[in-house]
Amino acid sequence: MGSFAPAITPSPTGTLLGSGRRADVYVIDGAWVLRRERGGGGDSVAEGAVMAHVYAHGYPVPRVRPTGSRTDLVMERLTGPTMLRACLAGTVDVAEAGSMLARLLRDLHAVPALRSTDPAVRVLHLDLHPENVILTPGGPRVIDWSDAVEGDPGLDWAATAVILAQAAVAGDSLSAPAGAMLTPLLAGPSPLTLPALTEALRRRGASPTMSQPEAELLGTAEELILSRAWSG
Repeated sequence: MGSFAPAITPSPTGTLLGSGRRADVYVIDGAWVLRRERGGGGDSVAEGAVMAHVYAHGYPVPRVRPTGSRTDLVMERLTGPTMLRACLAGTVDVAEAGSMLARLLRDLHAVPALRSTDPAVRVLHLDLHPENVILTPGGPRVIDWSDAVEGDPGLDWAATAVILAQAAVAGDSLSAPAGAMLTPLLAGPSPLTLPALTEALRRRGASPTMSQPEAELLGTAEELILSRAWSG
């Protein structure tokens, strides 16, 4: 099927394009970038396989090139702001951003699982939030699949809701837009359940990148989700 592009050998050096909590991204050329996990973490082979799988089913992700390295992932270079940056700049309405996140989740959960033969099991991103959506001229593209697993779609909805709710109750400049995105995410039909929410909160609290002040917001974030998702 050719869902992977031909393999290339990534350069260990290059212009640093950006850094996240776990990885750095370097420019290879005009069309490709190298994302390198710091500290030897991650499993870029598995992540690339998931991205190639959903790409082959028409889901909006960057193309990837295999490297054979657990720490290095070469992928298509995308042009455009993150959803968060676009919302803060006022070029995208925050409520529409929340609806876009919901559509991206629904579309992802229409893709069959890569490994499981259970029709109820789907690919889960588990970190689908406004900084992991790039608004390219051709539409939104979802990045950072390092947490992807297969399982119950309700867990994916809960994971996104927890991330938004946690930001909404933080009391900083991102709280208002995060809260505005959370409302449409929870307003429509979804597979979100109380057990899925409980598991998403547990996973979020156990994340090694979670600071203590951030973890302390999870209880209030849960209350916010409960008040909006099951207020009726």
